Amino acid sequence: MRSFAFVLIAVAGLNAGSALANEVTIHKYSADEIKSACSKAGGSFSQDAGGYGCGTDCRGGPGTDCLVSCKNGQACVAQVIGRRKPTNLLSALQAPAGSPR
Repeated sequence: MRSFAFVLIAVAGLNAGSALANEVTIHKYSADEIKSACSKAGGSFSQDAGGYGCGTDCRGGPGTDCLVSCKNGQACVAQVIGRRKPTNLLSALQAPAGSPR
């Protein structure tokens, strides 16, 4: 299982390396809520003492193209490709139908 630190590093890498990445603050979700959405999206869930998160390839598999990371007790952050504005966890972890990602 990937550590939460890996998810945070991946988020930072996407911010630094891609002008197409969009970071959006979303609601505060529990680890169980993230884990459930992650499973539905086909992603990889990780958790450590500092927080938890999920990464997907935006197409139903594990990866780092679409990420949701949460620090304990704080609102979560979604990292998505393009100008998408996710309205819930699944829309943050999956690209809309017909989009390249």
